[in-house]
Amino acid sequence: MKGEILKNYINGKWIASETEKTRDVINPANGEILAKTPMSTGNDAQDAINAANNAFWRWRSTPAQSRIRYLYDFRDALEEHFDELAKILTIEHGKIIDESRGEYRRTIENIETATNIPVLQQGYNIEDVTSGIDEMVIKQPLGVFFCVAPFNFPAMVPSWFWPYAIATGNTYIVKPSDQCPLTMVKQFELLDEIGIPKGVINLVHGGAEVVNTLIESPDTIGLSFVGSTKIGKLLYKKCGDVGKRVQVQGGAKNFITVMPDANIERTIPNLITSFFGNTGQRCLAGGVLLVVGEIYNSLRDLLVEAAKKITIGDGMHDGIHMGPLASEAGMNRVLRFIEKGIEEGAELILDGRNVEVEDRLSKGFFVGPTIFDKVSPEMTIATEEIFGPVIPIIQIKDLDEAIRIIHANPYGNASSIFTSDGKTARDYQYRVKTGNIGINIGVAAPISSFPFSGMKDSFKGDLHGQGKNAVDFFTEDKVVITRWF
Repeated sequence: MKGEILKNYINGKWIASETEKTRDVINPANGEILAKTPMSTGNDAQDAINAANNAFWRWRSTPAQSRIRYLYDFRDALEEHFDELAKILTIEHGKIIDESRGEYRRTIENIETATNIPVLQQGYNIEDVTSGIDEMVIKQPLGVFFCVAPFNFPAMVPSWFWPYAIATGNTYIVKPSDQCPLTMVKQFELLDEIGIPKGVINLVHGGAEVVNTLIESPDTIGLSFVGSTKIGKLLYKKCGDVGKRVQVQGGAKNFITVMPDANIERTIPNLITSFFGNTGQRCLAGGVLLVVGEIYNSLRDLLVEAAKKITIGDGMHDGIHMGPLASEAGMNRVLRFIEKGIEEGAELILDGRNVEVEDRLSKGFFVGPTIFDKVSPEMTIATEEIFGPVIPIIQIKDLDEAIRIIHANPYGNASSIFTSDGKTARDYQYRVKTGNIGINIGVAAPISSFPFSGMKDSFKGDLHGQGKNAVDFFTEDKVVITRWF
């Protein structure tokens, strides 16, 4: 596949895009070009829309039990090719192999949850709303939906959406990350092998031209997006202007609060995973560490000691704890944030710049664990999403100050607290305005049967991905009122 121009999957066939524009897919551990993503045209996108639209009524009329058999077969195919899939993900993204395996476990869980559609899609009824008249709600599919997927979890995030969409009877188009497309290409090869009916699910590579065509088409119903808040807001408005359903999962700045009564021995590993897992490229990653009271110095020192033990390198190798950033642009962004932190007066107590890796990885996009002390809430590193392995630490006096700092930030994706006191934990979950809350949990990631929530600038829309929220997003409630003479 090295250097190959990838193809779109439309109506059950692999088809070359008509474009001549491509983007290199690069192994971030060594700079090697793996493939080329075509920046497909609006015509390519329209071909996928036509295929999905033509397949809709036939698929919508297929019994739910028959539709979900394809998901069972796909789940089995993912299990059979599990190691190969994880390796592809690590090679194109950079995350360590165990993280890739974990991502595929989450992907498989979403496939399995979507197989419960015969239960999740059930409506409800009542007899005799008035004498001789019955009323019921039927949850019906609507047509062609599509997603615009991010680079950081290229396997898992699309599974928040498309399995639920097709299981409920819709047809679908995936626009994968143009930076990390190989993961979805392999998944579509498996979908093709299991014989998914033509047009039910399609894949189109590309950028803004593809997305705009999908949104503007009168034959599409709705968009699921995960990415930056800036782009998400633009797409949210555009979908509103043309009357599309939309769910936008945007950026994040997740605050983690550690109380004086926290179990420090167990808290430190959770913090390391939260801030440095996936090289900090999680929308649920820790963004700022708020430490209450007198434990500040000891917690800080233990955190630095633990971070120094992290081994940096190619995620395919044994013994590696953290891989590279997924792109050169991402690496440079993180480096700019580090410089900004120094410029604004924070104290750099662990410097991840110029991290040492093997000579043959010198072209990789590596930044090591980085920790700032003496951070104030108004600093750039404490307010903006870094999306890299950086911990800004702020010492605060109490829980009220923590909540004030959290609420002053425009994002509301997730927040966690570490404490041994039940009332403190309840106050936190009750008062903090973020969609996902962790209690002694560093990464507050919902399982597939629960919605992946978000508030404020981290989410725009009404219904989230995963579980019942996804089922409601991909269906409409039809009310039927009957009387027989």
